[in-house]
Amino acid sequence: MSDALVIVPTFNESESLNAVLDRIRVASPDIDVLVVDDNSPDGTGTIADTYASKNPRVHVLHRDRKTGLGPAYIAGFRWAFARDYEWVVEIDADGSHDPAVIPTLLGIARGVTADLVIGSRWVRGGRVDGWSVARQTISRAGNSYARWALRSDIRDMTAGFRVIRVEKLRHLHLETIASSGYCFQIEIADRVDADGGTIIEHPITFIERASGTSKMHLGIVVEAFARITGWGVGRWFLGR
Repeated sequence: MSDALVIVPTFNESESLNAVLDRIRVASPDIDVLVVDDNSPDGTGTIADTYASKNPRVHVLHRDRKTGLGPAYIAGFRWAFARDYEWVVEIDADGSHDPAVIPTLLGIARGVTADLVIGSRWVRGGRVDGWSVARQTISRAGNSYARWALRSDIRDMTAGFRVIRVEKLRHLHLETIASSGYCFQIEIADRVDADGGTIIEHPITFIERASGTSKMHLGIVVEAFARITGWGVGRWFLGR
């Protein structure tokens, strides 16, 4: 068994899943993969099952309904806990993250025993392809607000391409995490930071999805703003 598990959360990713799994297997043939499917109505779960039946390192976890990115990842983390992996890798199923970078992120994590290695768009050398200037500005502004409110030095707190040490995850009291959307990524990064974890950002190129539709919507933005503001206000009042 591998010491690392790549977790791929899916909801209606039938157009891209096979290609993403192929790219992961080429880049990291000795690493296990877990697809966490939230009962996708477009048949993504069935596609994942078919792929796994031909690839012993690929596994599928079926959830009965869509409850958001956070719960899907937490289900994947608990699957990893039960099988004693040392590292988990988060990656999107839409092709936005280049699986060829997985060995690099894992190599950084293993080399310095980092608790969190983030594939970052907003550090020197990182960039985004396929986004308008307005969308890049919104993402940068959101990350800047999160850094300011949470007193963080992390440049890309919303990044979804990352490696996390399982031992650190076990300390984060996952049962108390309430974030369901992309705010989940901020909450995990913030908790690793607050727990004294070693965090490294490595530049990546993020590519806008070529198929399917984005899961981003106004509710996710509102959730993130409300939670970050609440955490930040509490932190400022507590003086930490």
